[in-house]
Amino acid sequence: MARAARFAGQLRLACAGLAAACMMLAMPVAIAAPAPYTAPAWLPGGDLQTIYTSLFIRVPRMDYRRERLELADGDFLDFDWVDGAPGQPVVVLFHGLEGSSDSFYARDLMHRVKARGWNGVVAHFRGCSGEDNRLPRAYFAGDSADIDTMLRHVKSRHPTVPLYAVGVSLGGNALLKWLGEQGDNAALLVERAAAVSAPLDLTAAGYALDSGFNRHVYTARFLNTLKAKALRKAEKFPGLLDAEAIAASTTFHEFDTLVTAKLHGFVDADDYWRRVSSKPLLKSVAVPTLVINARNDPFMPDSALPGPVEVAPAVQLEQPATGGHVAFPSGPFPGNADWLPMRLLEFFSASRH
Repeated sequence: MARAARFAGQLRLACAGLAAACMMLAMPVAIAAPAPYTAPAWLPGGDLQTIYTSLFIRVPRMDYRRERLELADGDFLDFDWVDGAPGQPVVVLFHGLEGSSDSFYARDLMHRVKARGWNGVVAHFRGCSGEDNRLPRAYFAGDSADIDTMLRHVKSRHPTVPLYAVGVSLGGNALLKWLGEQGDNAALLVERAAAVSAPLDLTAAGYALDSGFNRHVYTARFLNTLKAKALRKAEKFPGLLDAEAIAASTTFHEFDTLVTAKLHGFVDADDYWRRVSSKPLLKSVAVPTLVINARNDPFMPDSALPGPVEVAPAVQLEQPATGGHVAFPSGPFPGNADWLPMRLLEFFSASRH
């Protein structure tokens, strides 16, 4: 109740500032290299920053070129491409939980990549491109094997140019896990990497999402589509999953025990969360990597974020006090989502100077 009341108060404060903010719309806004992130005064709090940005900030639509990679195990992976000028770098994005190339952050980044003349691609995890995958297995937060497959495929399409990788939320954890496992070998594929709002400690994130306001707002929304996919798998592969228990689940702990752990070889949710968290592997990352986590991210307690002594020299931590989860809104009302793609491209461009 306290969390909901605080959110309502923040919403009232945001509304109270709209009149003044609207007056600022007519003023020209210079877009330069992004300064260290600070949320606009009219949009306070991690929940409001997260929800408002994902639902109300407009980003361009994108026309992608779809490519399907058939896998040796009988499954497939879909890639949505933005084609740039010959010889220009390629930016590959790994989306978050139940995300896709249509997610606002994917469209926003790919729009910026295209405007630069670079190549961009959103690599979809299995079952996230608008069509269920064929196998019982799905995707999960530690799927570094599929990260490797997708990076090798992208590199094969652009073998002579720099490849920059971005992972968002779940995709960020999977990418960081791959980077830590690969160590120096990662540089054979990736020149620089970035992770945005990654749940580096999945146990901390899982219990945070299963509590209070988070459980009724964020977790309930994710479970709507996750449970629907799992129930289709249960119907397609009889005896594999407990459909009745899945339908009744209301937490990530229940769902990950019933589905994610069962499909991918873990004992239960706790075993899964512990074994795939990327935080312990950050000391082994050798490729220059930017890790951005807002300290008011409702999905990830700031107490679980790593400090400089917990990461390799190649890892650059940015932990602004505000920003929410994959949000980082900026500018006068109604706001924009410019800061994040600008920061990412600035970081990637540094390798070309």
